[in-house]
Amino acid sequence: MILIAITEQLLPRFLPEDLLTQLRELGPVAISPTPEDHLSPAARPLLAEADVIITGWGTAPVGAEVLAAAPRLRGVIHTGGSVRAHVTQDCYGRGLVVSSQGWANALPVAEYSLAMILLACKGVFRAQRDYRTSRVPYDVQAQLAADGAYGTQVGIIGASTIGRRVIGLLAPFELRIALADPTVSAAHAEKLGVKLMGLDELMATSAAVSLHAPWLPSTENMIGGAQLALLRDGATFINTARGAIVDQTALIAELKTGRIDAVLDVTWPEVPEPTSPLWDLPNLTLTPHVAGAAGTELRRLGESAVRETARVLRGESLHHGVELAEFDTIA
Repeated sequence: MILIAITEQLLPRFLPEDLLTQLRELGPVAISPTPEDHLSPAARPLLAEADVIITGWGTAPVGAEVLAAAPRLRGVIHTGGSVRAHVTQDCYGRGLVVSSQGWANALPVAEYSLAMILLACKGVFRAQRDYRTSRVPYDVQAQLAADGAYGTQVGIIGASTIGRRVIGLLAPFELRIALADPTVSAAHAEKLGVKLMGLDELMATSAAVSLHAPWLPSTENMIGGAQLALLRDGATFINTARGAIVDQTALIAELKTGRIDAVLDVTWPEVPEPTSPLWDLPNLTLTPHVAGAAGTELRRLGESAVRETARVLRGESLHHGVELAEFDTIA
């Protein structure tokens, strides 16, 4: 049996009726009445018959107690990206397969990043701010003499799934792409078509820097005051990863100087406190975590989850499986 444990609000957006029909063609389907609690009196009996659990944002984790109540369970298919909040390592001990649709969530994040990088290279953020403030004719050639999306260096921090996608999307443009990632070899960087740099060099030499590292204990506050101070005047720092990777106090201080621009789709905390300077900084584009899958894009995650469910039931290898070795480092 396929047990769908996705919140009532999100279920029709991830799995509209036609995708539910596809799942029913694979076998019996049940919808958990309490996806936030697998062991509630109403939900627990369903676990005994479940071969696959499909999870979503807000779903409770599948841990040892849940596994004990689910003797037939073979796999957990997560419709979102990171699985760390939705399964525990006990699943691997039981021999379950785990799937993440992070690849599908990476696509809109990379598209958002591409758009912001191109706008930053063109000097659009500064130009629109100056134009709206002055309300006089704008001398484009004088004001944007050092800007442009030709021959400009763009820095990518982290060759994650999203980082690699951004690199691929940038390939058709006549830009120079630098990458900072200590896990990437020079040979791999060459295959990606990027110049491998240390973080400090990348920060100091790029017109736009886009952050795509995972949020791990080792990466918290990885971008601090020292790194931000290296950004050249007029550079743009873009964060679609996680707010905790950046020292936000240091970022606010740097933005207050007016030297740089920033685009933040994530903050720490998220949402910023009502009194945070982030709300009022004129050189900051602040968006409410919209880069990831939203609206019609959720269906792409659902379609992928249906295909992965079919593979589990047929005993086939997953296309988007998360192995135990990746569990502690995957974003």
